[in-house]
Amino acid sequence: MKIAIGSDMHTHLTEVVFEELKKRGHEVTPFGAVIEGSAPWPQVGMEVARRVAEGQFDQAVLFCWTGTGISIAANKVKGVRAALCVDAETARGARLWNDANVLCMSLRLTSEQVAKEILDAWFQTGMSTDAEDVACIDWLKAQDAAADVAR
Repeated sequence: MKIAIGSDMHTHLTEVVFEELKKRGHEVTPFGAVIEGSAPWPQVGMEVARRVAEGQFDQAVLFCWTGTGISIAANKVKGVRAALCVDAETARGARLWNDANVLCMSLRLTSEQVAKEILDAWFQTGMSTDAEDVACIDWLKAQDAAADVAR
């Protein structure tokens, strides 16, 4: 799977997750400060989200200090359903019920072990086939389409 990974800060956690994704067999491309330095979280979040929405990447993993800002930025992009996940169960639910395509994590809160558990749940879970869950995602997609018409 082609995965984009982005962060506004370079930390031990960004390095660990970058290497963990590669170890799991994904084709991983870094954005922002994953490898070094710092970068503005709004730009990193929106750039990575745009690339997911355009189909350049299957999914993405994003980080900022709380995880909130980068998830807000990513969710500004049509077709993106970014989920801030603090544990494996939240990640599982985000994939199952929300068909989330961008995983966001907090650099402050997430330990290396919890990040690996979140990745396990995220990549082992697919979208629910329950009619009500599918209808909710279809409704969101229709809202994205309607926003294009309104412009």
